[in-house]
Amino acid sequence: MAACVDNPRNHDRHRTACCRGTNSLSKFITKLRRPRTPNLDPHRSLNPRACYKKVINDYRRVNPEAYSEDLIWLKMREEAAFDIMQEPILKKYYHSTILSHTSLERALANRLALKLCNADLSREALRDVFLKEFEDIGIQSAIRDDLKAVRERDPACVSYVNCFLNFKGFLACQAYRLAHKFWIQGRTVLAFLIQNQVSEVFAMDIHPGAKIGPGIVFDHGTGVVIGETTVIGDNVTILHNVTLGGTGKVEGDRHPKIGDGVLIGAGAKILGNVRIGEKAKIGAGSIVLKEVPAKATAVGNPARIVGL
Repeated sequence: MAACVDNPRNHDRHRTACCRGTNSLSKFITKLRRPRTPNLDPHRSLNPRACYKKVINDYRRVNPEAYSEDLIWLKMREEAAFDIMQEPILKKYYHSTILSHTSLERALANRLALKLCNADLSREALRDVFLKEFEDIGIQSAIRDDLKAVRERDPACVSYVNCFLNFKGFLACQAYRLAHKFWIQGRTVLAFLIQNQVSEVFAMDIHPGAKIGPGIVFDHGTGVVIGETTVIGDNVTILHNVTLGGTGKVEGDRHPKIGDGVLIGAGAKILGNVRIGEKAKIGAGSIVLKEVPAKATAVGNPARIVGL
């Protein structure tokens, strides 16, 4: 499982190129208005998608280096520009949440701060704290892996922007990644505060001590509970009302270990320090108390193996 730790790269070059690309793209977005071409047939309606693609292709030609630096962020800005063309009422909303920011990390820090702030905990204070932790290359990589995972594996997700703005499972996971970073730094009070806010706002309770790999999909997310010593591998999909908990009879390492590529169905309960093998499937409503082999399917209460 890939751990969320620093993977040294030239971060300053990345941020500079991304900001340069962002400013260039903003200038090109202004061209998305109806073009004033003398030879344009006034009786033929303009195809907004064709106009949009031309602008983006021009941007790619002029800024190939910047475009290649952060494809996910630039793709999100393209999607935002296109959505505004389709629904002009979204212009102010998309500007404040995406287009006014110079990087995915800044936009996400602002988004999470807006969701998790309250009367006694200002958005500005949370945003600044979150933004500092988002300088971690490991977290930056995990954010993008999570976005790609939701876009590819959730058929209800129509775009990266759709996931970023509207999928609480994705937002709760990114808040957990911040809380986990605070946890391993020994800043447990702040980690627990974020856990509590996430539980109240997103109806998901993820202990900051749990270890969750990249490429996670929390489909719907509502009712998910994940215990302190849980370990979740890469590219795992977890549906709503899933509990990864303890049996209440032991202390210490007492929670499940989920292998890479596992699918856990809605309402499933996996209890105790049991191993779920890679690419296994847990049926909806199942209660798992024993190990499940790799690539196996387990269903029922108590769960039994029905396929390998």
